[in-house]
Amino acid sequence: MALHRDEATFGEGEDAQRAREVLAAFLRLGLTSFGGPTAHIGYFRSAFVQRRQWLGEDVFAQYFAFASLLPGPTSSQLGMLIGLHRAGPLGAGAAWLGFTLPSALLLMVAGLVGVGLEEGRAGWLAGLAAAAVGVVAWAVWGMARGLLPDWHRRGIALAGFAVTAVVAGAPGQFLTLGLGAAAGALLLRDRLPPPGELAAAPVPAWFATAARVGFVGVTAAMATALVVGAGGLVGLAAGIVYAGTFIVGGGHVVLPLLESTVVEPGHVGPELFLAGYGLAQAVPGPLFTIAAFLGAAAPAGGAVAGLVCLIAIFLPSTLLMFAVLPAWRRIQNWPAVRPALVGMGAAVTGLLAAALVIVLIPEAITSPGTAAVAMMVLALVASGRVPAWLTVLAAAAGGAALDVAGLM
Repeated sequence: MALHRDEATFGEGEDAQRAREVLAAFLRLGLTSFGGPTAHIGYFRSAFVQRRQWLGEDVFAQYFAFASLLPGPTSSQLGMLIGLHRAGPLGAGAAWLGFTLPSALLLMVAGLVGVGLEEGRAGWLAGLAAAAVGVVAWAVWGMARGLLPDWHRRGIALAGFAVTAVVAGAPGQFLTLGLGAAAGALLLRDRLPPPGELAAAPVPAWFATAARVGFVGVTAAMATALVVGAGGLVGLAAGIVYAGTFIVGGGHVVLPLLESTVVEPGHVGPELFLAGYGLAQAVPGPLFTIAAFLGAAAPAGGAVAGLVCLIAIFLPSTLLMFAVLPAWRRIQNWPAVRPALVGMGAAVTGLLAAALVIVLIPEAITSPGTAAVAMMVLALVASGRVPAWLTVLAAAAGGAALDVAGLM
């Protein structure tokens, strides 16, 4: 299994072929990955660590930790890192496009035709939410087996679970990763085997430089538009860029920040905003594609505005990620840092387990019917014989059938 690619391979024909593979794989996930950011991590691990073996469990955990430390959509950033690892900058772009395109198109069309979201949750949608529980439960179990081989790392994971449970949101996430790194440096220094060939996805110098220049330019333009109080599409896009720059803690944090930068200035009405937020949770893929709905449905909107706003919400955090990734790559290969990174990987397992127990299960398991769907999905995923798209369809169909029977 190749865990590291030489920078010299960038730009060769192999990357173009691999980028097409990345696009196809992430497009499939973009059509089937229901359940929000936490569930996406489980889908990614199943697709790229287990089935395709594009990267190892330890690299996956490091990428997840790195994405979790940055502002922006964690699952989308993790996907781009996996694409970069597999096929260079073309692969990163292919991963974003494939994972984002299905939900973005659905939400843009909904915004153009004025589709809202009725109150309540249909049986098929409840089934999809329950499916996320099964997917994430299997991911947590698999990561625990791969990343927690001794009691030191198991203890770090349990501590990460406890910290995440007590300290909610982004502060808890940062604290969990920081304590995991400190515990790893303290407890694992003399307990690790000799380092193998393990490094973050290589970033060409020109790519990182362009990302740094682009991030400065985008944030300067956003700040200028907000200071002068620009209206129309410019003002709407500036508010969305602001949200995309400062959202830390996953897609669900987008609600209060977007509300303050898009609804309060009057770019979008509160009813339209909440309808878009509900629709974004009902479709697969990243929650950040709500921006496509807002751009298309706004008074100053349309198809072009939907595309502009979609790019606006992803652009600042993506540029920042690629701007700082070379430094992360250098730092993580220092001998003194390696135990800290292993400890952080153990803490990530506890963090994901806490998200499952504290967020996903209470939200998705609301009846015996939803519990049955979650158990069915867990069994299908654990079997390794049923493709993800079929598992998702089975969950939706099961939820709809149980809803008709009055069991949801």
